[in-house]
Order: sequence, then C-alpha cells, then structure tokens
Amino acid sequence: MSFTFTRFQIHEVILVTPKVFGDARGAFIETYKYSEFARVGIAEQFVQDNQSTSKRNVLRGLHFQKYPKAQGKLVRCTRGKIFDVAVDLRKSSPTYREWVGFELSDNNNQMIYIPPAFAHGFVVLSAEAEVCYKCTKEYSKDLDAGIRWNDPAIKVQWPGKDFIISEKDKNLPLLKDADNDFP
Repeated sequence: MSFTFTRFQIHEVILVTPKVFGDARGAFIETYKYSEFARVGIAEQFVQDNQSTSKRNVLRGLHFQKYPKAQGKLVRCTRGKIFDVAVDLRKSSPTYREWVGFELSDNNNQMIYIPPAFAHGFVVLSAEAEVCYKCTKEYSKDLDAGIRWNDPAIKVQWPGKDFIISEKDKNLPLLKDADNDFP
C-alpha cells in the first residue's frame, strides 16, 4: 500500500500520509490512487485541480461551496508549510461547528481529505507556500460561500499573528449568518 489513512475526532476528515520511495537520485510519491482511496470511503471523482501560492501569514478561508456543487477536497502543500483547517458545517452532525487542523508541508508530504459540507482554510507558516488541491465538483461562482476565519462560535486556533487576509475573506459572515444549506 502506498498510503496510510488516519481519522481523528471528525471521522470524515482524513489525514493521508503517502509512502515516499527514495534513493540516491531523489524521491517518488504517489499522491492519489483511486483504488486505495475508495477502500477507505473516498470514492468521489475529482474533476478540478487548483493551485495557490502565498507568502508567510497569508490566511485563506474559511471557504466552501453550496449544494448542489458542494466540493470535497484533497489538499496538499507542495512547497513550504501551512496549517490547514476543516470545519464541519453539517447542522445535524454531532461535530457541527467543530474543526480539525493539520500542518502540511513539503517535508511531511501529508494530505487532508475534506468532504463536501465542510469549510476549508489555511495559513502559511513558511516564507512561501504552494498549495495544490483536487476538487470533487467544479468551481461555481454562484455557489461560492464562506464563513469568517475568526468566528467566535468555531474558535479555530490559528498559529501565528498579523495575518494577511483578503477583503473578501475579512467580510465573510459568521456561521450563524452564513448561507449554509448543509443538513
């Protein structure tokens, strides 16, 4: 097997650790293999790949896409280091409003699977970072949504300070005011 899949307090968010095959020439890593992901319940088809580059203290999020195009994401940091967060937005879930966070980097090669109906965000911990992620639905401007990064009802413990946040993200609503259609 090329991957180790680890579940935490929010069972649906999965930390994926790929096996690194290294020798004197360098290294090789499988970053996705349908059969292994499907074996642990990640059987969605990924239809869009995204990539962002950001500098230290840039905080992006917390973003989600509403139904019928709610996106699952497989997130990895290919250069640098980030703290990546997933927030459960499913109103009927026992973990509603709870979050999990993981440090992803080009050193640990780990990935996070974030299912649909979760908000996603990250803050850059290194001088620069490049983040790549696969999505289960294509981007839809009409269904694009989010919640404020510092919502007191969620209390994400972001590492760092003096965050660089876009005007769009600064003006996202609190969860209690968000257009969240997840049951």
